[in-house]
Amino acid sequence: MSSASAEEDGPRAVGLLDVLLRSDEPSIRLQVRAGVQGAEGAEVAGLQELVRASPRVATLLSERRADGTIDAHPYRAKWYGAHWTLVTLAELGYPAGDDSLTPLREQTLQWLFSAEYLDSLGKIHGLPRLHGSIEGNAVWALLTLGLADERVETLVERLRQAQWPDGGWNCDRNASGRCSSFTESLIPLRALSLHNRTRSDPRSLAVVERALAMFLRRRLYRRIGDGAIIHPSFVELHYPCYWHYDILFALVVVAEAGRVRDDRCSEALELLESKRLPDGGFPAEHRYYRATRAMVPSQRSLVDWAVSAVDG
Repeated sequence: MSSASAEEDGPRAVGLLDVLLRSDEPSIRLQVRAGVQGAEGAEVAGLQELVRASPRVATLLSERRADGTIDAHPYRAKWYGAHWTLVTLAELGYPAGDDSLTPLREQTLQWLFSAEYLDSLGKIHGLPRLHGSIEGNAVWALLTLGLADERVETLVERLRQAQWPDGGWNCDRNASGRCSSFTESLIPLRALSLHNRTRSDPRSLAVVERALAMFLRRRLYRRIGDGAIIHPSFVELHYPCYWHYDILFALVVVAEAGRVRDDRCSEALELLESKRLPDGGFPAEHRYYRATRAMVPSQRSLVDWAVSAVDG
């Protein structure tokens, strides 16, 4: 949304922007100034430095060892392993080119190129079986954080080669082979869209166009055949989404790809607007994390992102 469109949306939107710009959290101010109001240059760089120094970032990085790594599996340690930490830092607007994050990159990429991981891939009815959200998140985070090397290009090619005929990706061993997975396809779309924007790579652009068509044909959340909602969680709002799918995350990714004004996004935008609260904001309707320092079995987040509606 531009500042002009915020004004067209009325006083609620403008008032909400004012509230967000007064937030104590620099990542929120950064998202508004750069993502909504189009700020650039020194102001954005200054806000990114405040993100680097923020308590949230300090908390996210608080379990690094002396060598810069995190003593946990990079991916399966949800949501505090190296993979998830890099993705979250990129989401917050952490400044690019910080070599202190290199050990986290190495943890992530070494696993993605390990025999353990590669042996988990294969075929489904002759189609590539790939955990597209994993490669996608890694590519997107490392490009965003300015930490990409030639191995990221290899992951990009892995994604391009694994795209299904309908435009998406799938990792489900029991898939029918007829259609891709929304949850495995949105993040590769985001990653390859960024790869095309930063590398001007026509091969990535072609893959992005096919993936966009898959989502747009379904208006981001409806089945083609009967128009039913594909899954109830798709029309709930969450943050962070991690690898999950919802209409807000989908709209963000489609906007990054420059297609949010497509008429087929209108219904999802209207549904999002219908969820707006009296103060102009939006509810967190469900969450995928547990904020705790205790070593719980799964969904462990060192940061408590917000009080969710499920908390009452």
